[in-house]
Amino acid sequence: MKILVTGVKGQLGSDVAKELEERGTNVIGVDVDEMDITDEAAVRRVISEASPDAVIHCAAYTAVDAAEENEEMCRKVNADGTKYIARMCKELGIKMLYISTDYVFDGHGTRPWEPEDERNPLSVYGQTKYEGELAVQNTLDKYFIVRITWTFGVNGKNFVKTMLRLSEKNDSIRVVDDQYGSPTATADLAVLLSDMIVTDKYGIYHATNEGICTWYEFTCEIFRQAGIEVEVVPVTTAEYNAKAKRPANSRMSKDKLTASGFERLPSWQDALTRYLKKLGRYAL
Repeated sequence: MKILVTGVKGQLGSDVAKELEERGTNVIGVDVDEMDITDEAAVRRVISEASPDAVIHCAAYTAVDAAEENEEMCRKVNADGTKYIARMCKELGIKMLYISTDYVFDGHGTRPWEPEDERNPLSVYGQTKYEGELAVQNTLDKYFIVRITWTFGVNGKNFVKTMLRLSEKNDSIRVVDDQYGSPTATADLAVLLSDMIVTDKYGIYHATNEGICTWYEFTCEIFRQAGIEVEVVPVTTAEYNAKAKRPANSRMSKDKLTASGFERLPSWQDALTRYLKKLGRYAL
């Protein structure tokens, strides 16, 4: 099987390509230099020449706060770029897996979000990812939409790396304690996505590591496992005052994964342990 992976230099894309290659899959990894997804002609040329059996679309504009001031570029990448890829998948009759986000929901309530729940994004980033979902749904029959949350991987920037870096320069760190979600290792996601893409169990799924916490609780566990002594101060979302609105409730139901026969991911604490060991920062 030949699979084209977009965003191959990013956190998730790099891990997906690595996992697929380890399984003996023929992987064509592309990033902006190889295929600028905002250029429809480039998308058509690269995918046509590659002639893959499937596309796993990991590339995205993910700078949530910056997106509030760069809406046009964010939409070009997350909505238009996704639409161009979906069109080519339709034309070639191949399957597509699109990576989406908890930000398509408004975060109200406390129950876990189901894949078919109404989408009501609060931010530019969330809105453009929602538009990307619609582009996939309105164009294709053979598609997977996988919503993920709070990711961390070896490549690129992420919350874990940021907290480790801040701990080297600060005696105390303020962290939001009223947003709930599931920290998720891209290495674990890569296993699931690689399992999923070879099936025809199409539809919308939620995929995260098991367990729920706040960003504050996540930070405390990062420092505990890394053996770092820094004061972590819990603050409210209002006190933190970020540019983009975040969903307060990012609890995601993974029941559909189980119902479709896919293996659920390990606990986020276990994923964090393995990740810190990769970084050489695990101290317990």
